[in-house]
Amino acid sequence: MRFVDEYRDGDVARRLAAQIAALVDPGRGYKVMEVCGGHTHTIYKHGIEDLLPPNVELVHGPGCPVCVIPMGRQDDAVAIAERPEVIFTTFGDMMRVPASRGSLLDAKARGADVRMVYSPLDALKVARENPDREVVFFAIGFETTAPSTALTLLRARAEGIRNFSVFANHVTIIPAIRAILDSPDLRLDGFLGPGHVSTVIGTRPYRWIARDHGRPVVVAGFEPLDIRQGVYQVLKQLAEGRSEVENQYTRVVREEGNPLALQAIAQTMELRTTFEWRGLGFISQSALKLRDDFADWDAEVRFAVPGVRVADPKACQCGEVLKGVIKPWECKVFGTACTPDRPIGTCMVSSEGACAAYYNFGRFQRRAGRDAAMEPA
Repeated sequence: MRFVDEYRDGDVARRLAAQIAALVDPGRGYKVMEVCGGHTHTIYKHGIEDLLPPNVELVHGPGCPVCVIPMGRQDDAVAIAERPEVIFTTFGDMMRVPASRGSLLDAKARGADVRMVYSPLDALKVARENPDREVVFFAIGFETTAPSTALTLLRARAEGIRNFSVFANHVTIIPAIRAILDSPDLRLDGFLGPGHVSTVIGTRPYRWIARDHGRPVVVAGFEPLDIRQGVYQVLKQLAEGRSEVENQYTRVVREEGNPLALQAIAQTMELRTTFEWRGLGFISQSALKLRDDFADWDAEVRFAVPGVRVADPKACQCGEVLKGVIKPWECKVFGTACTPDRPIGTCMVSSEGACAAYYNFGRFQRRAGRDAAMEPA
């Protein structure tokens, strides 16, 4: 395939639907977790779940980088942003994430100099243009975005830019999947592996899932037919009694990943002893911090941050959504007190959040289906 419309071909989709239906055992249920939030949005934007057999359920995982940042770290970001000497730069989604003292947008309204950027290199440019200010970049994301932060740090050091620092909150996907598999709340049959992360880390790091837990893993792309083919490959493995790591996203992902990106991360960052994830709690060696060699560009070294753990709002069930324990519409405040315009939890904020996906692409259809089911025959 060469063009986008080929990944949305109706005839191919119908053939895949027939092949999936032929694989499924009607006497059992199947739960397949799509780890990446980008997959979740494709699934609900294109109605993929509604085209699967009723006993095949797609479960959302913790692959939304904005969603997994705990409220305490967001409070730390606000504390840095409100320092008078700081220009705080961040991706757009993080500006709206609620914390105990409001969001970064609220801090901006109170007078903090908070600016949206599209990359850490944009933040470095701000530092060049404002040599009398301290410019901090709010670094978030999985291994997908860590290389861009790493390369920016290397450039800052090479150019001797000392008024730039990074508030590092990069997380790694494998410990999160391990925590999901160790959770007693959820029983899974297989995984759709995250496409973007896998462009960096490759497919080898998932082998233990198939080997030690007997769960198939298929790394999939983000077009509708990518997802459907990925589901087919997982179900085919289950039908044949196999558990292997397969790569559906061969046009982008390689077994060894991106060696240059991994090298840049290794030069600038190392694993933290532990890190708190929203919904999953503290997971050992699951996040990255700057190496001692880059302490001069580490915002956590340069500025005092509160570092206090903050509990999520009681009404918000974002943690359960991230673990795949409940669907977004099962949350008590979904679509009422919590909407994209006035989010309570991070899952409703991010462009990759499961709650935002359901709200934007599935809420009204889901409600219509419930209303139709309640009508008298």
